[in-house]
Amino acid sequence: MSYGQGGSQSQWDPWKPHSQQSWNSGSDSQTPDWAALAEASETRNKRRRLLFVGGGVLATVAVGAAVAVAVVSANSDDDASGQPASRLPATATLPSGSATAPSFAPTTAPPPLDPKDFISSAKKDTAPLSPSNLFQGARLTVGENVYKKGPTADTKSCATAVQGTLAKVLTDNGCTRLIRVTYTKDGIAATVGVAVFDSEAQALKAKGQADKKSIVKPLSGSGVKAFCDGAVCRSTTNSYGRYAYFTLAGFPSGKDVTAKDTEVFRTGDDLAEFAFRQIRRRGVVQASAAAQG
Repeated sequence: MSYGQGGSQSQWDPWKPHSQQSWNSGSDSQTPDWAALAEASETRNKRRRLLFVGGGVLATVAVGAAVAVAVVSANSDDDASGQPASRLPATATLPSGSATAPSFAPTTAPPPLDPKDFISSAKKDTAPLSPSNLFQGARLTVGENVYKKGPTADTKSCATAVQGTLAKVLTDNGCTRLIRVTYTKDGIAATVGVAVFDSEAQALKAKGQADKKSIVKPLSGSGVKAFCDGAVCRSTTNSYGRYAYFTLAGFPSGKDVTAKDTEVFRTGDDLAEFAFRQIRRRGVVQASAAAQG
């Protein structure tokens, strides 16, 4: 007859409190089963590692979910207030602790003064005017041509210094002054006359009304023989600002000017160009003075 153990032995579980460790029933020395203990210790370690890994995965998932929510919120068209994201203030507009750089109002240089403005009306054209400062020097050099300066004249009775239809033209348009000067070169004489008006409009009108018979009176004397007195001469008419200027060129010998007399044409053109440059120079000088003042 065999005898039992007197009931089932409780199984020892390292994770259950008050459980009993099973011993080898065949051993009288009650020596612990070391293999079972080692196996139980390995089981505990594995469970701990699983718990740590599982906890890390859960933490990673939680962080990823939070980032996803933040990204979705940032990319949303509307913020919590119902305003579109594009209407939110930019980062640059938010106040910061750094000092703001000083700002200055934009400045622009004033536009340059137009010299012609100063010679287009009597109100602005106030610089001294006389034959000596309008036609300076004893000689005039234009390229290779050198002209000797002769007599000058200055009158407020414009009609007395011209001939033909020019007297009426100047009078009707309010000519206030007429300055003349004569230059000579190689048997050719030419007179340039500058008529002064109160406005540019008057000078332009006088220029437009002048015709082939509107001629400045030749100025002789001081070593210059009379010229263009009954002979055919070449004349020009032009204006700039409130000034109209006229030239008359011919031969003191009384010879008529023909189309072949290119030197006579050149002389008249040189004096007309000189008159223009001197008138414009008045505007440049006055504009420069106004800019500095």
